[in-house]
Amino acid sequence: MSLFISDECIACDACIDECPNEAIDEGDPVYVIDPDICTECVGSYDEPACIAVCPVDAIDVDPDNIETAVELSAKFKNLKNLD
Repeated sequence: MSLFISDECIACDACIDECPNEAIDEGDPVYVIDPDICTECVGSYDEPACIAVCPVDAIDVDPDNIETAVELSAKFKNLKNLD
């Protein structure tokens, strides 16, 4: 699963530096998460770092981008060129 940022986002920048895959970018008016590089922090942290730091709980699972833990791990390995 990828994550997404809802309209509740206050564009506080808290999540951007937390993302190990640099999947979060400024949008207009709220930030956006690129589902092609979001691994929900699989391979980096035990839980999604962006969710942990969001002060308004604007980040949640994207129901349009469902992936298993195995798929997220494979995506992480591919992004980091690990075998």
